[in-house]
Amino acid sequence: MNFIFLAIKEHPWGREMLSQLLDAGFTPSLIIEEFSEGGEIEREKFEFRIGTHTVGSTMESQAKQHKIPVVEVPIHNDEHCMEHIEKADPDLIVFGGTRIIRGQILEYGEARGGVLNSHPGLLPECRGSASPAWSVHENIKIGSSCHFCSTEIDAGDLVGKREIPVRRGDNYHDLCYKTLVVASTLMVEAVRAYSEGNLDSKKRPQGESPNPVFRYNPEIEKEAIRKTLGQNSGNKKKTAEILGIGLRTLYRKLESYGWINAEREL
Repeated sequence: MNFIFLAIKEHPWGREMLSQLLDAGFTPSLIIEEFSEGGEIEREKFEFRIGTHTVGSTMESQAKQHKIPVVEVPIHNDEHCMEHIEKADPDLIVFGGTRIIRGQILEYGEARGGVLNSHPGLLPECRGSASPAWSVHENIKIGSSCHFCSTEIDAGDLVGKREIPVRRGDNYHDLCYKTLVVASTLMVEAVRAYSEGNLDSKKRPQGESPNPVFRYNPEIEKEAIRKTLGQNSGNKKKTAEILGIGLRTLYRKLESYGWINAEREL
């Protein structure tokens, strides 16, 4: 089986997934990393979301140990990335933590074995970004899913879905970490099924979601920050921890609201 692995450079999602795939005996023929300003922002946000939890070692070290070629592109959605994909001629494409990918890559993958993605939420109930947070906000059960990619966000056929129990004392960092680990495990199971020739038997349509595709909402975020600050007597460090964002990020947002002068306070 010839599959390739696409990920944001050193994103925790990709590091953990690659580690689990390699431990299970599945080695991609190529890793294509996106190194971009947007990708760096996504990586930093996710690193904070999982807190002190540990994931697989760096993709660079894993690739070196297993002699996997790595190429770096400025963005996955461009012709340079497609050139590498066409040269690798994969049977299957695995997304290991990317930004939204559309167009040629999906078309190329669909003409072969498909494009697989894992998602930190239960599908179809929780499509879109920041799924653990939206799951809590909308009272949706916590879990992860693995699915084929389609032109619609998180809407392709499911090949795996698993609810994750929430235990007393779990915080946002714990939920983000648990969904990451289970999503990686679901991807390993999907790749194994593909290698054994029975992935198609696991496919099932998602059906319609009872909820919209969840997206970043600045007004909800602003209200959550205001409320959390009030509940913690203005303690910014505690507020950032509860909301699952970096302290500097919180200061930048407070300054954008006109509530503080971040440069003076930092």
